[in-house]
Amino acid sequence: MSSRIDERLRELNIALPNAAPPVAKYVPCVQTGSTLFVSGQVSSWNGEYRYIGKVGKEVSLEDARQAARLCALNVLAQVRAHLGSLDRVTRMVMVQGFVNAIPEFTDHPKVINAASEVFIDVFGDAGRHARFALGAGSLPNNVACEIAAVLEIA
Repeated sequence: MSSRIDERLRELNIALPNAAPPVAKYVPCVQTGSTLFVSGQVSSWNGEYRYIGKVGKEVSLEDARQAARLCALNVLAQVRAHLGSLDRVTRMVMVQGFVNAIPEFTDHPKVINAASEVFIDVFGDAGRHARFALGAGSLPNNVACEIAAVLEIA
C-alpha cells in the first residue's frame, strides 16, 4: 500500500537517496515526544559527494541551489528511515541552512530557498517553516551546502 507522501513524491518525480549512515559519533535523528531533530545532511547521493567547492568561486548559485535541494532530499531520506513513513510528518518546524561560500557571497537565502521549496512541494502548507541561511567558512568534505531540520511528527 502506497503512502500519501510517497505518492506525492512520485507525482513530483522525486526519488530519495538511501539514508546515509553517520560519519562520526552522532545519530541521524533524535526524537523527543512529537519533535524530530535531523542532523545536518550534505549534498551527497548514496555516498557520492556532489557540488564540491566554495559557492561564488567553484560552485555557481544555480549549482548551490541544486546542492541545497539534494540536502533536503537527504533530510527526507533520514526522516523516512527513522519513522518508517513520511506520512507521520505533521509540520516542518525549522530548517537550518549552511552555505560553504566565499566571504563576498551574500545570496545564502537564495541557495537555501531550494531546500525550502522541496519541503513545501512535498508537504504543502505543513512544509512551511522557520529558517536560517548562513555562510560557512567550510563544510565537511568541502561540499557546497548542509541542511539540518526540526519537524513535528505524529
